[in-house]
Amino acid sequence: MTLTPQWLEELRSRTTLSTLIGRTVKVQKAGREYKACCPFHNEKTPSFTINDEKGFYHCFGCGAHGDAISWMTEQRGLGFMDAVKDLAAEAQMEVPAPDPRAAQRQEVRATLHDVMAAAQDWFVTQFNGIEGAPAREYLKNRGISESTIREFGFGFAPDSRGRLKEALSVHGVDQLIEAGLLIKVDDREPYDRFRGRLMIPIRDPRGRVIAFGGRILGDGEPKYLNSPDTPLFDKGRTLYNLDKASPASRQTGRILVVEGYMDAIALAQAGFADVVAPLGTALTEHQIERIWKMVEAPILCFDGDSAGQKAAMRAALRALPILRPSHSLHFISLPAGQDPDDLIRSEGAHAFAALIAKPQMLDDKIWQVEYDAEPLNTPETKAGLKKRLSDHVRDIADQDIAQHYRQEFHERYQAAFFAQKDNRPEGRFTPNKNKGRQFPSKFVSYKPLEETKTFLIEGYDLQIAKGILGGLIRHPCRISSHFEELSAIKLADSQLQMLLGELINVAMRKETLDMQGLLTILEKTDCYNVAKGLLRADALNFTFNRKMPDDAPSLLIERAHKDLAEAIKVVTARPGLEAALAEATRRVQDDLTEESYAEQQRLREAKQLFHERLVELTQIDDAL
Repeated sequence: MTLTPQWLEELRSRTTLSTLIGRTVKVQKAGREYKACCPFHNEKTPSFTINDEKGFYHCFGCGAHGDAISWMTEQRGLGFMDAVKDLAAEAQMEVPAPDPRAAQRQEVRATLHDVMAAAQDWFVTQFNGIEGAPAREYLKNRGISESTIREFGFGFAPDSRGRLKEALSVHGVDQLIEAGLLIKVDDREPYDRFRGRLMIPIRDPRGRVIAFGGRILGDGEPKYLNSPDTPLFDKGRTLYNLDKASPASRQTGRILVVEGYMDAIALAQAGFADVVAPLGTALTEHQIERIWKMVEAPILCFDGDSAGQKAAMRAALRALPILRPSHSLHFISLPAGQDPDDLIRSEGAHAFAALIAKPQMLDDKIWQVEYDAEPLNTPETKAGLKKRLSDHVRDIADQDIAQHYRQEFHERYQAAFFAQKDNRPEGRFTPNKNKGRQFPSKFVSYKPLEETKTFLIEGYDLQIAKGILGGLIRHPCRISSHFEELSAIKLADSQLQMLLGELINVAMRKETLDMQGLLTILEKTDCYNVAKGLLRADALNFTFNRKMPDDAPSLLIERAHKDLAEAIKVVTARPGLEAALAEATRRVQDDLTEESYAEQQRLREAKQLFHERLVELTQIDDAL
């Protein structure tokens, strides 16, 4: 068995070192690297660093240093071959079997690099010759400069079935076929793969030519033709322009992903050097993993047409099963019918820069695509949307991330279809007298009569509403726990309603927030003065309206949070109770029976309990 340096290099490149080490050691992001307490010696301050891009770890305390293989041997205690086999299985690589011809195959691989280099030189020569005039004219019309032509190594393949084969005959027909430069069909004479095409070299991360892309200059199909998979080239794992984008990304902290190499070249010429492109396929899992080694959230920029948006969605769905903490995809949407080259040529580089400055998050992209997939005007289509979103969540392997997506989609679904609906809860009130005072959350969804409409339209009692809003400002961490209930509240006071909306929006954007941080955000809105006024208001003496010192006992804080939750529950349930009571009263008037009278009395008692509980919530227990 011969494990060549090239094979081991590929194994290391397919292994994300921080993920490997993070399975047994708690790692934290630190700039472009990761840090941890060293597993090779005892320490309290992290001095152990992991660099995914370079593929090594290093401890500044004890000097431990190595790569993925040495981690498996030194920290896991495996033998060298066992470590290699474990890593190879995860990377979906075959460990070379014992074969005396392995060295010979590696020699062939090395020779193929020479073949591709010779082909590149020949294509460039043809480009600069008389026959290359159409190719040069095409690039001129596309706005590609002379310096860009030289930088990216544009070439030209004459419209001939044997010119390249003849020019590179020294390398032998078999090697040219293996390199993907010639086509062999049955017993027919091999012929040139690329004919009458503008040639674009595809390079590996070390800058070596491993394949070509050819753009037809006349009539014919396909418009773009790539080299087939070869010992040097795996289309699903290779990213165009990675050799140039990788060092550029270290400066920008960003990676842009576009559909094709011409888009990548146009963006690079416009100053966006940190750009890569897949090669004729949708972005694959392997390509996503490769990009994640450089940045945590690459920005995908596909064409604004239907095909481009479908490609973006395919990339989004392929990312879901492999999502991990802090790693995701971002998206930008181009104007309909435009690609990045079109946008830059028509509006300039600043227009593209403005787009990538405000990318769309992965969850936003999935929601938008599924929401726009069909008219949502029937219960069945709405249920279809819910099912599609649920299916996507089930594809996420990381359960913590899946739970966040589940909650995010649930809140958006509720906001889309229920936030503007009748905020009277459904179900029937069932008090339990055996368990003390119980305050129900569900009631029969009766149509309100005229005597209850005023209450429902004008909103909740003003002072109670102010008390709850003031409590949410003092305890903003509780807003996210009551999204659904708060979204259903409709206040007669327009300023208070606007403030409530801002509180919900802020909490949806930020998972953790304190009062001062919330006020800082509100300061930029028209609600700031109202919010400050509520903090000074003391008309209602709720526990959650009380100003608490920084060292307030946890018991007091917990009491405030509990009372706030119950106050929200009481006031959001009250309209449903009012409607149910009005309906029960009408039934008594229309048809007085024992059952209708009992129902009316029960609801009256429930209404009184709600009132009494609100009064109780204003009584602060100073013993706490």
